Amino acid sequence: MHLTIDIGNTRGKWALFEGDQLVRSGNLAEGLPEGWRNWKTMVCATGDTDLNTLGLDRSYRLTADTPLPIVLDYATPETLGADRIAAACGAQRVGRAGSAKVIVDAGTCITIDLLDGEGAYHGGAILPGIAMKFRALHTFTAKLPLLDCSIEKGGHYVTGRSTHESMAAGVLTATRYEVEGFVRHYRKQIDNVEVILTGGDAEQLIGEGGLAAEECRVVPQLVMIGMNEILKLMA
Repeated sequence: MHLTIDIGNTRGKWALFEGDQLVRSGNLAEGLPEGWRNWKTMVCATGDTDLNTLGLDRSYRLTADTPLPIVLDYATPETLGADRIAAACGAQRVGRAGSAKVIVDAGTCITIDLLDGEGAYHGGAILPGIAMKFRALHTFTAKLPLLDCSIEKGGHYVTGRSTHESMAAGVLTATRYEVEGFVRHYRKQIDNVEVILTGGDAEQLIGEGGLAAEECRVVPQLVMIGMNEILKLMA
């Protein structure tokens, strides 16, 4: 049994695996599953989270120095986010053998990363996430409202006919264009590319102005799957 814990910018999550099978998952705020201390545990933590304060002192913390099923071809691996490493390892597991993978993790930030067909990670891009963009429009202006990104899901505007629609166009539609542009770039440069999405806002990137549903796949537990693959190497 392997327990994986993802402590992100917004919330913490856990997932329990038996072999390759995801058995259970939940939110860290509600506590860990009973018996977790008996299982090998991997933690992917954003920033300098002190694992001792969470009772996770005996767990493995994912870093660029952890044995991985991929190769990091990155200029500054010591600065590379553990979530990006884990997502790339997850993509290597769930993707087609021999294909290059464009990995899009749409959370607090949106990361777009490239894993080649040989399993080498080459880096990518970090973009402000959807909620972050809405907050920025509200915070750094005098009168623009704070839009709730959960309510805006599915909205597609190019020529907004109200301030509300114009903000949605500037955030949702523009973000779809951004991500689709990166994917289009990689598909022009590389043969046999597949796109794998994860993160809470992944579905918002699919549809008009963004990625076509048939050209990508959403894997909600991609980071957890990646950590499970890493734990399998540490048996």
